[in-house]
Amino acid sequence: MLTTLDFDPEPRRVPSSAEPVTVNLRHPAPGLRVPKHRHAWAQIAYPFRGSIQVEAQGTMWIVPPLRAVWIPPAVEHEVTMLGEVELRTIYVAPEAAPRAVDACAVIEISELTRALFEALLAADTVNDARRRLLTDLLLVEVGRAPALSLGLRMPRDRRLQALCQALAADPASHRTLEDWAGQVGASARTLARLFREEMNLGFGAWRQQLRLERSIELMVRGLPLGEVAARMGYESQSAFSAMFRRALGVAPSRFIDDAAVSAPRA
Repeated sequence: MLTTLDFDPEPRRVPSSAEPVTVNLRHPAPGLRVPKHRHAWAQIAYPFRGSIQVEAQGTMWIVPPLRAVWIPPAVEHEVTMLGEVELRTIYVAPEAAPRAVDACAVIEISELTRALFEALLAADTVNDARRRLLTDLLLVEVGRAPALSLGLRMPRDRRLQALCQALAADPASHRTLEDWAGQVGASARTLARLFREEMNLGFGAWRQQLRLERSIELMVRGLPLGEVAARMGYESQSAFSAMFRRALGVAPSRFIDDAAVSAPRA
């Protein structure tokens, strides 16, 4: 079954009992924001090239080509293209879901999983033994893919929303909670309490997580580490590298090398 959405004129294939997994190729306009929506099936949002931003269940993720977001059925979500993107949207029938259907997750995409996406995208016969085998293996691989802990909790309080949105627009900012207090209409003490209650993180830890998300996007796009460090507000590349290693257990240069190996070839 093919269908379209108002914000997406390209037809897409919806999963069914006969075809529990469908892979759809998208070429969205650079910077396109797909507004909040939901559907009856699960989705894997995977940027084949470029990066996307996904917001769902009060969390925001920056997703480069070596990752994807698992979005369960009926979960409201919003997707923004970060520049030029070639996207794969993989739809999974609820009864075939290989992961939890109550929580989103960011997962690693292995070379095998990526190859299975492309093989299913190219397959043109639904009732075919090869397609069924590809589908079964893909569900196994998605189910066992490691979940990553990255992601930014987004606040409900309007004062905290104003602060977080401003910081997301300028992650290099060094303003303290005292500096933000007058702008957002709450004391520094109140803002600190709200961060703990709503985000389960302190202000500094949330800002570091934001910088980490943004820096990965820039690194995958090919920006030099020195420029990434400067854009994230670090005085030196070494200070940025130390933060990155503490957070992810690997140096940014090694992360880039791994991403280059994992990245799809034209």
